[in-house]
Amino acid sequence: MTDLIYSSATSIAQSIRDKEVSAAEVVQAHLDRIAEVNDKLNAVVHLCADRALEEAAEADAALARGDAAGPLHGVPMTLKDSLDTEGVVTTGGTTGRRDFVPDRDATVTARLRAAGAILMGKTNTPELTMAGETDNSVYGRTNNPFDLERSPGGSSGGAGAIITTGGSPFDIGSDTGGSIRMPAHLCGIAGIKPNSGRVPRTGHIINYTLGATDSYTQNGPMARYVEDLDLILRVISGPDWIDPAIVDMPLGDPSEVDLNSLRVAFYTDPPGFKVPAQETRDAVNAAIRALSDVAASVEEDAPSPLERVPDMTARIGGGDGRAGTRRLLDKAGTTDVSVILTRRIEEAEPITTSEFTKSLEDLDQYRSDMLQFISDYDVIVAPVTAQPAQPHGSSFEDRNRHAFYTGPYNLTGWPGTVVRSGTSSEGLPIGVQIIARPWREDVSLAVAAFLESALGGWQRPPM
Repeated sequence: MTDLIYSSATSIAQSIRDKEVSAAEVVQAHLDRIAEVNDKLNAVVHLCADRALEEAAEADAALARGDAAGPLHGVPMTLKDSLDTEGVVTTGGTTGRRDFVPDRDATVTARLRAAGAILMGKTNTPELTMAGETDNSVYGRTNNPFDLERSPGGSSGGAGAIITTGGSPFDIGSDTGGSIRMPAHLCGIAGIKPNSGRVPRTGHIINYTLGATDSYTQNGPMARYVEDLDLILRVISGPDWIDPAIVDMPLGDPSEVDLNSLRVAFYTDPPGFKVPAQETRDAVNAAIRALSDVAASVEEDAPSPLERVPDMTARIGGGDGRAGTRRLLDKAGTTDVSVILTRRIEEAEPITTSEFTKSLEDLDQYRSDMLQFISDYDVIVAPVTAQPAQPHGSSFEDRNRHAFYTGPYNLTGWPGTVVRSGTSSEGLPIGVQIIARPWREDVSLAVAAFLESALGGWQRPPM
């Protein structure tokens, strides 16, 4: 079963349909792998193994009758513990929801299950998903499979860790400032933050009631292989008539993207950001060398509006003194707040209403200026963070090296895919992010698939 647990969700689904392997065998193989690695990782924090095996048996029986549920029939999955799962504990990493069992699935959960996917368990996340280190007061800390003393990132760190070790073919992460892209980079897998308005957030711990920061938080797939991102994104996209921001926008086909026509911008040292490690530069440059052989043009060019991001993010995100965060904690019934989230609340600097409305005007101007920049290009290739995985605890102290590489594209709402493009001298994965124009996930995925083929993509960790 070794090859099976490292296969793509796409190929697993095909093997089940072709009856080369049963859904029960596939689910059991992944549960066995979780049991083998999870004591070291603490990535899967709640299992629903019995239910998963029952659903796998039902899937096999349905297939024998000629009734396949959908494109993910019989394929196992894990889901981030910030997404509601009917009948399965969903804590969002906060103690007030330690025993919370939803009575209905989140929209993305329901869509995946309707497509035939089978939930094996929930993956760890920091409290309310609000940190770059996956640690909380309910389940504790998740470790990076490439070095257990290092962080897998956050907030989808549990997802990244279990996917790369073969415990799950895919998961759904959420990304408010890089929470899909950073763990994908640090764990050596692929992940996409879809365009704002693509995937409903109904049933996520941070849902659609986001006000001025609506563009920030998106749900999106994480997997070892880029082909799975496209497959899963198609399943979970589109209006649910609950999340008011979701648009019925066509999703393009990456296989139809003409790479030879693409205009590529890239940067390694964005203005106003801390200087990345040389190995990070090398990974971006490796991707650029590969793209130079196929793209219409490749130009080193960084958007000057990026310089405004750190200050603007602080003013908009913390300008209310984190009152919005306090409301989420109150709603959950949490009184024992994690150290990381407590520090974020304490460090927030409240501003006046006039200062806040001026910040929103600045945000609109930033978005306009960024649109003018990308009008000359089709994609932007850039670092995901300044460094590969760092020792536990360092991501909060040095967060400017992390979220401010990904955060600019939460502010714009544009889609961005991460794929592995290099390896550090310590054997740690390094990814790049491929940002595309609004609503052009197909272009971002096409470039990511090309880089995956050219540079090798996911590699098995040493465990």
